[in-house]
Amino acid sequence: MTVISYPIPPYSNLPIAAYDYQPSQFFISSIVLGINTLVTTTQNLNYVIGNLVRLIIPPSFGCRQLNGASGYVVGVPAANQVLVAIDSSKNVDPFTTSSATTQPQIVSLGDINTGQTNLGRSGNATFIPGSFINISQ
Repeated sequence: MTVISYPIPPYSNLPIAAYDYQPSQFFISSIVLGINTLVTTTQNLNYVIGNLVRLIIPPSFGCRQLNGASGYVVGVPAANQVLVAIDSSKNVDPFTTSSATTQPQIVSLGDINTGQTNLGRSGNATFIPGSFINISQ
């Protein structure tokens, strides 16, 4: 007897949960401005060199020019710090602390779909660096 495996029954297809993916978003505790921007978070990060990240900074924390800025991780100097290739050396307000309920965040962009995306075409190889790793059971 042949067993048909599709469609996948709902009880086997578990919902996507944020804690099933690494790296996730982290809250920012400080930002040091410069040619490369040093971001310190409130807990240890799981980012690696090459991750594409975005900064989300509410206006009350300063650095309003960096809100929505994205760049690649170019260094990991400490467990809770990343050096991001975002030039914040000119015309950027300093980072300040605030009691606002919405906290500044650093988040990864993309997914683990690394490698060439246009395998069927020749001559124009496009590569995408991944950011998320599925760690669900």
